Amino acid sequence: MKNFIKSIRLTLVFCLFFSVFYILILWIFAQFAGPNSGNAEVATLDGKVVGAANVGQVFTEDIYFWGRPSCAGDGYDASSSAGSNKGPTNEEYLAEVETRIDTFLVHHPYLERKDVPAEMVTASGSGLDPDITPESAYVQVKRVAAARNMDETTVKEIVDQTIEKPFLGLFGTEKVNVLKLNINLENYENK
Repeated sequence: MKNFIKSIRLTLVFCLFFSVFYILILWIFAQFAGPNSGNAEVATLDGKVVGAANVGQVFTEDIYFWGRPSCAGDGYDASSSAGSNKGPTNEEYLAEVETRIDTFLVHHPYLERKDVPAEMVTASGSGLDPDITPESAYVQVKRVAAARNMDETTVKEIVDQTIEKPFLGLFGTEKVNVLKLNINLENYENK
């Protein structure tokens, strides 16, 4: 009986520790060591918050750069974040990808089917990916420049300025945050 009471006490202590103190320790650490004091990084345009920089946004107009497709509900719904769980041999998945390729080619007639970046027609694991590779941004430059009546070189320079380098030059890959890129485009035109 003595061991049973000790076990109950130990269980209660660990429950309290891991449900309260552990989370509190992580929160305090994030306040000092995390970016933006542990809070989500928000993106603003003309002084107004237009979205969270770490969650993908829906852009479908030709004047904007597009991000990766989302399989998380209706357009990057964070409450249903998840992959589609459909494998590369699933016929429904393959049909979705084919439809996305066809749509991408309609808006990018200067590309051939083999030139469509895979990440532009396949959803990320979370369905909320806010970033694309620089190569995926570059294939969209011509469309965006034409839709905005801008010089392609200028639009490419805006992409170049928005590229985020790997952390410490080692960890991760180069990426472009689509929301920040579209905000930079809007800011350039509003000059």
